[in-house]
Amino acid sequence: MQMDDPSPFQRLWALAIGTLRPPPGRGRIALAFAYGIVCHALFAAAVIAMIVAMFFGMTISLGNLPAPWSFAANALLLLQFPLVHSLLLTRRGGPKLSRLAPAPHGGTLATTTYAIVASIQLLLLFALWTPSGTIWWQAEGAAFIGLCAAYAASWALLIKASYDAGAEVQSGALGWMSLAQDKKPEFPDMPTTGLFRFVRQPIYVSFALTTWTVPVWTPDQLAVAISLTAYCLLAPLLKERRFAARYGDRFAAYKARVPYALPLRWTRTDDTDTTQQPSDL
Repeated sequence: MQMDDPSPFQRLWALAIGTLRPPPGRGRIALAFAYGIVCHALFAAAVIAMIVAMFFGMTISLGNLPAPWSFAANALLLLQFPLVHSLLLTRRGGPKLSRLAPAPHGGTLATTTYAIVASIQLLLLFALWTPSGTIWWQAEGAAFIGLCAAYAASWALLIKASYDAGAEVQSGALGWMSLAQDKKPEFPDMPTTGLFRFVRQPIYVSFALTTWTVPVWTPDQLAVAISLTAYCLLAPLLKERRFAARYGDRFAAYKARVPYALPLRWTRTDDTDTTQQPSDL
């Protein structure tokens, strides 16, 4: 019986325990693992900072600027994430992303570099935010327990959606693992399983949900929730353009079958009837 090709994580494990000998090149391997360590350390720090900061309604942070400078600084922190995050995915941003890693490995390390930049951006946003000091509402009792459960569920959905899309890409591991094995990154196919069966953009939907299920509400949290939710609704439009160009009719068929963000599917009964009916998932 022919065995399936090992996944990138299986290859990495084989490499770590010594059952897979990497292609020669100590400098290349050292660079790959250095980028991997930096990438995942920053990724973990950014996620922890985001979870903690939003759980307390953006009242806990290292920012300490006086007004009105704090308002301007917070606005810049909110803007820098969606702008740079989206810019690096454009045709003009791609080459710039490749130049952030040592030549000739910039292209191979692109996903890792992208994750590093995104992690730094999130870390800046949630660690350097200057709290307003105003608390509108704080959940207590059953409401607190319910919102904590909803907050945890939102993060669980985000983890699940990232796994369905390809954990090695979403975490930035694909780039440095490919470099360690001296091979071209192999991107996963267009995701259509798991949460992608219900909506086309489950990562963005889950990310937005994390901003609205917090147990503490402040003007700061509202600003973060509105800004990041707007980003989560608009940014996937650029992603879908890339998917349409890359996958053609496959993506068109998927797009016609699966809704964008809300888990409802609307179909026409025939070519002449324009009345749309929601159908069950």
